[in-house]
Amino acid sequence: MPEINEQLGEYSALFILLAGVTYAVAFCAFTWDLVVSSRTTRAIEAQSQQAQLMKTAERQPAAAAATAASVNGSTLDLAERPSSRSGERSPMIADESMKYGSERRVAARAAVALTLLATLICGAGVLMRGLAAGRVPWGNMYEFCTTGGFLVAAVFLIVLTRRDLRFLGTFVVGLVLVMLFAASSAFWVPVGHLVPALQSYWLVIHVSIAVLSAALFTLTFAMSVLQLVQTRRENQLAEGLTDRLPFMRLAPSALSLENLSYRLNAIAFVGWTLTLIFGAMWAEKAWGRYWGWDTKEVWTFVIWVVYAGYLHARATRGWTGTRAAWLSIVGYACVVFNFTAVNIFFSGLHSYGGVSPS
Repeated sequence: MPEINEQLGEYSALFILLAGVTYAVAFCAFTWDLVVSSRTTRAIEAQSQQAQLMKTAERQPAAAAATAASVNGSTLDLAERPSSRSGERSPMIADESMKYGSERRVAARAAVALTLLATLICGAGVLMRGLAAGRVPWGNMYEFCTTGGFLVAAVFLIVLTRRDLRFLGTFVVGLVLVMLFAASSAFWVPVGHLVPALQSYWLVIHVSIAVLSAALFTLTFAMSVLQLVQTRRENQLAEGLTDRLPFMRLAPSALSLENLSYRLNAIAFVGWTLTLIFGAMWAEKAWGRYWGWDTKEVWTFVIWVVYAGYLHARATRGWTGTRAAWLSIVGYACVVFNFTAVNIFFSGLHSYGGVSPS
């Protein structure tokens, strides 16, 4: 076995800490972008409404006084309603294609830059952990959390090159912060060798695909939550109520969120299917059987069933809207349960002292 480099392991922990601090600043920047952009959107919409009412007053001089009184009494209410009702669309509101517009959002750009920097630092920390142990850094829950957080942010940044998903930044980076915090506080273990059952090339294949799939499931979870929020907001606006969630104007419609979430879930489902298959092949090599109804094996299959049901129900049974979003959220809850509760509270061949993710 290779010798453990404890000093490099300490550097790895320091880099993970620095990444967490940088992610925290990025989280604040994304949140500030939501606040500032929301205010800007409302101001643009208020100006648009004022301009339209002034044109109406010019065309109808006799009604000018009444129109002016209406403006003074309801400017705030008009500013809080979507500009689509006046026939115009604010450039700050995301369109259905989720492509980048011409507007400059300084806070959002800074947040993306900080997220990129934090991801590079986190990646360096994960790499150092692997070099310190002389193996891939996926042997326990601490390493799974740090690698998972790195991949969630990396996948988010990759998707950002194709679509403007900066409205997801607060939620995605927040989830990454939770993962790094859990790794450093609850799951931290010093650098060490793998237990014999994990000393296999299947660790690289099986766990890498599982972590990548979980990263995609994390993105779709955030989208599904936003879909539910956007659906409720759209229903309230349709009833003529005041927009109480103006920051959601930066997000596209609930249907657009659902469609993108469905496509990403389909990709992640393929990865999870491979995770299940390769896990069975590894089990046959390690324990002489493909399936043994171990707790970890059962919950991995439960996750597969939930997402298979989600994809099938939405594609063939018309399960769209909030039902599809809730099913996606349930699937991610199973992923989290499989990683946390199953590893910590259930004994089995995959327990490895409560710290193994595989």
